Amino acid sequence: MSATSAEAARIALLVLYTDHLEESRAFYTGLGLSFVPEQHGRGPTHYAATLPDGTVIELYPATAKRPVSSVRLGFTVEGRAVTPPLAPGRHVVEDPDGRAVELYAS
Repeated sequence: MSATSAEAARIALLVLYTDHLEESRAFYTGLGLSFVPEQHGRGPTHYAATLPDGTVIELYPATAKRPVSSVRLGFTVEGRAVTPPLAPGRHVVEDPDGRAVELYAS
């Protein structure tokens, strides 16, 4: 498989496994994401948000097979609209599982 340009691939799905499902949903909702509960077959209830570009972010409860993992995220946000509001510029916050989340506030 090979790509012919930098535009050939983009993130379509990001799944975060969390020990703090409801707290994580509240944290990321405070950044402007809008989550809906989902369950596929007999799988666990989880939350999914679809970004304007079609990227899906899902929050799943962590398990022994799929533990909380390190990942660094970054979002561009409208500083006045997030909870709590942020001044313009770069901010680094932690989600309920201790992951670093970079916010670029306008």
